[in-house]
Amino acid sequence: MAGVEVADLLARARYWGVRIATAESCTGGLVAAALTDVAGSSDVFERGFVTYSNAAKVELLGVSEATLATYGAVSEEVAREMAEGALAQSAADLAVSITGIAGPGGSEFKPEGRVCFGLARRGQATQVETVEFGALGRAQVRKAATEHVLGLLVAALV
Repeated sequence: MAGVEVADLLARARYWGVRIATAESCTGGLVAAALTDVAGSSDVFERGFVTYSNAAKVELLGVSEATLATYGAVSEEVAREMAEGALAQSAADLAVSITGIAGPGGSEFKPEGRVCFGLARRGQATQVETVEFGALGRAQVRKAATEHVLGLLVAALV
């Protein structure tokens, strides 16, 4: 992926002995694909969850139905629970999550291009953030979200 050199990201994780898990919704596995495009990534990439539906978020990651009902799938609260769930359901040390509205569409309250991210690491507080990429079109929002989360992983591995 342009912007983040995935091989360098994997080398950093390898150096620190960190295994990575992903929990993806709107990117549909693009982050896992980017990580596994590099030969030898299996010693770093532990597993990926593609939880596009709310039911999958609940069943596979333990996201609370109450959290989904209160805040909606595109929220920092759900991103937090997705990242923490990926960590809990894996042997990874570091997990990232992505949930957002790639488009087309959106609403006044949750516009196209809004993506929420979570970063969970064993023994540390989970970080969450929301990025407004704007109505770039579905493919571009997904690409931008993938690039952003790869950047979060690099920053976590410094």
